[in-house]
Amino acid sequence: MKKFVQTLKNIWSIEELRKKIIYTLLLLFVYRVGSYIVLPGINPNKLASLANSTNRNGMLGLLDAFVGGAFQHASIFALGIMPYISASIFMQLVTILVPQMAKVQKEGESGRKKINQWTRYITVIVTAFQAAAYIGYLKSPDNRQALIAGYGDQLFWVSTVILLTVGTLFVMWLGEKITDKGLGNGTSIIIMVGILARLPRAFGEEWSSRITRGGGGLLIFLIEVAFLVAIIMGLIMLVQGTRRVPVNYAKQIVGNKQFGGARNFLPLKVNAAGVMPIIFAQAILFLPTIFTGFTGGAKYFTDHTNVIYMLIYSVCVIVFTFLYTALIFNPKQMAEDLKRSNGFIPGVKPGQPTADYIGTIMDRITLPGAVLLALIGILPGIFQLVFKTQQSFSTFFGGTSLLIMVGVILDTLQQIETQLLMRQYDGLMNTGRIQGRQTVASGM
Repeated sequence: MKKFVQTLKNIWSIEELRKKIIYTLLLLFVYRVGSYIVLPGINPNKLASLANSTNRNGMLGLLDAFVGGAFQHASIFALGIMPYISASIFMQLVTILVPQMAKVQKEGESGRKKINQWTRYITVIVTAFQAAAYIGYLKSPDNRQALIAGYGDQLFWVSTVILLTVGTLFVMWLGEKITDKGLGNGTSIIIMVGILARLPRAFGEEWSSRITRGGGGLLIFLIEVAFLVAIIMGLIMLVQGTRRVPVNYAKQIVGNKQFGGARNFLPLKVNAAGVMPIIFAQAILFLPTIFTGFTGGAKYFTDHTNVIYMLIYSVCVIVFTFLYTALIFNPKQMAEDLKRSNGFIPGVKPGQPTADYIGTIMDRITLPGAVLLALIGILPGIFQLVFKTQQSFSTFFGGTSLLIMVGVILDTLQQIETQLLMRQYDGLMNTGRIQGRQTVASGM
């Protein structure tokens, strides 16, 4: 405890770090306040049915978790930063698959600015479409009672689309400011805050549910909390897990000085794809729900506690893990970089043999990483099925929410630890260092 207090004093004593923390907290406060500003034409006192229908729908519940409840509050930030995330993912895939876009990305700072500008344009288009879909959702029979009858229909459409689009762009601006002047990775931090904002309420609902049932409900609640802590610890190991490939560098003598000759390691992440396979799998499984009114089989794609859903979901996550890893991981480029820097893997010839060796290792470690990622994705459904856990609480036992939350917290802690070590303070950990940096948009 004494060391923890001293670490907090060290963090606060660094002026630059202190300003970044205060700046980040102020912008996050603005974001949370905006999450409770209701759209014009909506009666906030009649939003109970909207909240209930959101909780019943797994995909909408996930979206509401990302925006910290703003979706069910019919807030001006109801869509949050998710349209920007969708646009960023799209641009990331385009830069990988389209050679012309890959060239733009390699232009340095000017190329990055062009891609960022195109991402903003796509964000506006995506937000406008999602805003129209959200209006249709508000006008559904289950939620229509929340609409104010005297508010014009056309005016409601126009004002809602404009406000939701502006709200998303404002949240995107907040994320960029946090990245530039705050603790970094503003987009990921905003999503993490939205997820954490629902945690106290989820704990409260689960506690009330267990106490009401009786029959050892308190003991089951403590067991659930213990499982949650264990899952978080395992997820930290998965996020930071790497296979270190030994690399030697040839000696070079320049004048009277010797360079190189050092032994290093090439870290290959067990979960190189991050959260993207889970997001892709959820998007694919969400498509059949469009045809719910035409086929009874769609229930297997919406019920998270259904065994068939879990099997299909797991297969999708494993497949997308391999596909996305193949897209973002280039062993041939890594082999060429090693060769240019006079590095080599002991016992492996430079060039193509090195690329084949790295690719083989990556394939071997990706399989257990994909299986563990699939397990994390279905854990909420398992806990809801086995322990009869409340849905709002079960989402924190795995899936996208927990993976994003753990990844962003680790990244933020790494930022703080770097600042401490630069000024010769002790880090946040007694041994080792916090490793790995992940953002949602880049495949956390």
